[in-house]
Amino acid sequence: MYSANEFPRLRLLEASLYRTTTRLRMPFRFGIAVMSEVPHIFLHCTWEVDGKIQTGLAADGLPPKWFDKSPRTSAELDIQNMLLVIRRAVAVARALPASSAFDLWRQIYDVQMAWARESDLPPLLALFGVSLVERTMLDALAREQGVNFATLLHQNLPGIRLGEIHPELAGRTPVEFLPARPLAKVTVRHTVGLSDPLTDADVTPADMLNDGLPQTLEDCVQFYGLHQFKLKLRGDVEADLARLRTIAAVVTRQCGKNYTFTLDGNEQYKSFPEFVELWERIISDRALTEFFAGLMFIEQPLHRSVALDPAIARIRAWRGGPPMIIDESDAQLGDLERALDLGYSGTSHKNCKGVMKGVAHRCLINLRNAIDKTAHYLMSGEDLANIGPVALLQDLAVQAALGNESVERNGHHYYRGLSVFPPSISRAILAAHGDLYTAFDGTARLDVRQGELRLGSVNAAPFGVSSELPMTGFEPVAL
Repeated sequence: MYSANEFPRLRLLEASLYRTTTRLRMPFRFGIAVMSEVPHIFLHCTWEVDGKIQTGLAADGLPPKWFDKSPRTSAELDIQNMLLVIRRAVAVARALPASSAFDLWRQIYDVQMAWARESDLPPLLALFGVSLVERTMLDALAREQGVNFATLLHQNLPGIRLGEIHPELAGRTPVEFLPARPLAKVTVRHTVGLSDPLTDADVTPADMLNDGLPQTLEDCVQFYGLHQFKLKLRGDVEADLARLRTIAAVVTRQCGKNYTFTLDGNEQYKSFPEFVELWERIISDRALTEFFAGLMFIEQPLHRSVALDPAIARIRAWRGGPPMIIDESDAQLGDLERALDLGYSGTSHKNCKGVMKGVAHRCLINLRNAIDKTAHYLMSGEDLANIGPVALLQDLAVQAALGNESVERNGHHYYRGLSVFPPSISRAILAAHGDLYTAFDGTARLDVRQGELRLGSVNAAPFGVSSELPMTGFEPVAL
């Protein structure tokens, strides 16, 4: 057991990057982007942990037009910039001496953010590179210590100093605010993309998949037992209202009154009055009144360039407005405090924005809720076509440890299980995570039952994934 001022020391020895292309079974439209295929990368690092050698793995898709939503850049340039920030974060980590996981993360973060400002790269994009190195570090640390992720946090083996992220938490530790045990299951909040078919009438014979998995929203509700949803907005009031009415009819027909949902603004609104107009149209629309009783919150309606501007984001002064959280605006340390001060209700967690930062965010939210019993600050689990065999499981491990019961999941809808990876990956995942995945036509697919995911094997693993996975069959990428 380590003392309060002594933590395992880590040093990066080697790093390798691998890439493959994953083709979606149907296009996914979000914001200004439409995805049909996406690069997926694996970062494999060898760490020295208190003098012992241990490997750590992280993975993620490289979705254009999320980290940087500039319409002026091409998808290929967006992908190259994502690889650039990964290479840069690895290079910074390689040059650092052995230290605690938190100290290493903070040093990488500070150097990376300064470089991003000089290079005119968005903070959210720069943070992505940091988060991948951070995830390999936490994976290696958990494996070397022989603990799962929740225990890693409870014992504070990374040496997290919460007060350096949120001054209100000075002198406090994660175990004071996090659940005593990670969640055994989470509710799947199913994303309805902007171009997703809602009923069979929306699917032409030429577009019919016939691959054994549901294609329409109506079929997904029945197949997976869904009762939570995330609905995308496009920023066109009339088009958004029309689609919301159709979705409302499908959901209520399938679920009765047993449903809840969130709206995702996708940064589509660049002024506060624009978004207020949409909301006022919604609440005055008789076809939506009853449906919107199930609204949980609205995610990032305002563009990141204005979302935290006190002169524009007049959230606190808006009487009768819905709960709103930030997502893309949660890039730099201090962004959550600024959002809460403006009147936002909270933030999202996704590993690509940083794990230890997300831990500190959950601790701050829980602290403020404890101080003000009338407050309803919240953290939502979110996703962007996140899939296994690594990224999804590590994300679920964090969501469970933080106590995020509602987690957006959509990768299992847009991909045909793990068929985009070599068959050896499916076999390994089925052997180790048979509660989370099920065999499906020669591959493994996520096993969503009654709208939930069971996390027993994820919580038992060091950091979501039970054992190392083979990197054979993937293309090496220069670092």
